[in-house]
Amino acid sequence: MATLLVSMSYGHRAMINDVAEAPVIDNVGSPTNGLDSSWYDARATFYGDIHGGETQQGACGYGDLFKQGYGLETAALSTALFNEGYTCGACYQIMCVHDPQWCLPGTIKITATNFCPPDYSKTEGVWCNPPQKHFDLSLPMFLKIAQYKAGVVPVKYRRISCARTGGVKFETKGNPYFLMILPYNVGGAGDIKLMQVKGDKTGWITMQKNWGQNWTTGVNLTGQGISFRVTTSDGVTKDFNNVMPNNWGFGQTFDGKINF
Repeated sequence: MATLLVSMSYGHRAMINDVAEAPVIDNVGSPTNGLDSSWYDARATFYGDIHGGETQQGACGYGDLFKQGYGLETAALSTALFNEGYTCGACYQIMCVHDPQWCLPGTIKITATNFCPPDYSKTEGVWCNPPQKHFDLSLPMFLKIAQYKAGVVPVKYRRISCARTGGVKFETKGNPYFLMILPYNVGGAGDIKLMQVKGDKTGWITMQKNWGQNWTTGVNLTGQGISFRVTTSDGVTKDFNNVMPNNWGFGQTFDGKINF
């Protein structure tokens, strides 16, 4: 079952030229490192109901997945894939394999929006425990590739580019001394490895990933127009200039107009 994490900081990360580097999973060739299009083995289960109940919000920091454009095409990732939240927003293609009794033909495309936590209290059915790669799908997505009674099925998966409509969105949270930004509706690789912010009166400020896909800075930028510089996991960087006017407030969402 997926989980909702409480907002927290992950602590010190290596810094190179004032750029916070994302942690690297010890998994050579893993498709979580950029857009490796190779197919890999994993398993899949489901959580929530047919309407997506229990799949909203979650450990990536997203809110109403329908309003944010992700809908029901989502999954919670096991520790081996979640990468401390750096994989949030990544897109995958998944198909059921090696189980003709339960598998259905075809593939699905999903976005990583949540975390499937490990359970060390059990010795069976612990699909999300390291080092296993596992997708806890929304029920509607699971039913596209397998029968309900299967419960858990072997799958093949690969990273794919995320197709999004409209620009990247930036949601503001926090207070003047703790600005938190949630970027969502991110196309291309989908997952972000670096985010910077610039006010009318500042240069580019490297933000720190706080939890999920929430990025923060302690610099007070109230009263300034705001721009963002976003780098996705495949190394592509885009500038989103003058996204927020100087009268922006907290609890608002702004359209970056462009996408990856």
